[in-house]
Amino acid sequence: MHSPELPTTLKVDHAVTLSIEDGALTVIDNRPSRRRTKTKKYCCGLLTRRDSKSHYRIDLYTIVNAETSTDGLTITYIDTDGRSNAELDVLRYLLREDERSPAAAWTTHLLARAYGPAQPFKRLKVLINPFCSGAVTKFRTYAAPILGAAHCRLDVEETRHKGHAIEIAEKIDLDAYDAIVCCSGDGLPHEAFNGLARRPDAVQALAQMAVAMVPCGSGNAMAWNLFGTDNVALAALAIVKGVSMPLDLLSITQGDRHTVSFLSQSLGVLADSDLKTEHLRWMGDHRFIYGVLTTIATKTAYPCELAVKTVVGDKQQIQEYYQRRAPGYGVAGGATETLSADPGGIPLQYGTVRDRVPEDWEVVPAAGLSSFYASNMAIVAKDTNFFPAALPNDGLLDVMTVDDSIGLIGALEATVKLPQGKCFELDDVQMRKVAAYRLTPKDREGCISVDGEWYPFEAFQVEVHQGLGRVLSKSPNAYQA
Repeated sequence: MHSPELPTTLKVDHAVTLSIEDGALTVIDNRPSRRRTKTKKYCCGLLTRRDSKSHYRIDLYTIVNAETSTDGLTITYIDTDGRSNAELDVLRYLLREDERSPAAAWTTHLLARAYGPAQPFKRLKVLINPFCSGAVTKFRTYAAPILGAAHCRLDVEETRHKGHAIEIAEKIDLDAYDAIVCCSGDGLPHEAFNGLARRPDAVQALAQMAVAMVPCGSGNAMAWNLFGTDNVALAALAIVKGVSMPLDLLSITQGDRHTVSFLSQSLGVLADSDLKTEHLRWMGDHRFIYGVLTTIATKTAYPCELAVKTVVGDKQQIQEYYQRRAPGYGVAGGATETLSADPGGIPLQYGTVRDRVPEDWEVVPAAGLSSFYASNMAIVAKDTNFFPAALPNDGLLDVMTVDDSIGLIGALEATVKLPQGKCFELDDVQMRKVAAYRLTPKDREGCISVDGEWYPFEAFQVEVHQGLGRVLSKSPNAYQA
């Protein structure tokens, strides 16, 4: 017995035809006046009147809600150019009595097609860092109206101090929310993951509770990798339409501490260029280049001991590995099945920084180390695709090392090419994919950055947990790089 064919076309108000086809809603409006009821402008440069065209298409991805009532048919969507402009728009059509039943069936089909594998009407715990410049206003003005139009359930809370998001995530009711949404830079997601990791049921919590970002900081790497934008309104739309994706998380042991990282760890020129120029955030995208130039003018070597569990160690092999794995690979169920044997925490396969280095690890000469950068994601900041072969949940971390033999000219070339994803073209830049590593600085003072946060300048060890975390993403298995 065949199921009834789902309706793709609806005719309303005598002269309006709405068709679902090829990933879009096609509107043909032959009414003489082409009247479209609008609500007033209230956010994101939202609700400005579009030109009154008779025939146009709306991308299904941008449709956040559709419903029928005694007042008629309402379709809410985001009118966007896909980059920076985002306008909340509403179509309303009157329905005759005989049109209501087919309109209801068509609306159900429209929403199913518009959301696809994404969960509609998400329940979101929203954390806003009020110390992040403009975060409260950005959320209320640009994100909240879109999330509200999509009928998401919001529980909004402003963090009161550093580490507050850790406390909230540690105590959150896993069954009450679908995701934690961080309105901040990358610091608040770092805290959210660490709060979940502190729980007695850490593995279950990390695998169940997704984390997402409304970008309000300066780097916003999480939003760039998962949503392909740092625009607040477009990120809100990406949260509405986001699918749950497993994400590798990284255990960091340092002294007697065990924390987790979702993004990156760095030491040397690049770490100094980031952390020591935080007071220059007003420079925007130029801060990084300025930081590199001023750092290498005073210091080029950061002697360390480096040991790595290398899985792919050749640039050509890394590129081939990425090409094999990128199209449609994934860890559908995350890491719950493999790690759930220890529900009281996150188990460590390679021990801690205080244990002996495993015999099968490679010791890398690092007495003349200039920069060390390990990343779980491709993009480390806007227009900065340092790690073009990074994958979200392959169980490997991309590691970049640069020796001080690179010289000033080589450093300048790297400063230009690395953000363009051209690391494989630079002879002085070494790339590896690793499962774990240990880095021991030999200087007494310096900077270690973890997810953009200051960490103590002492030895630390990192290992990858494949697919342990969850995030909301535009893609189920790839970065937007």
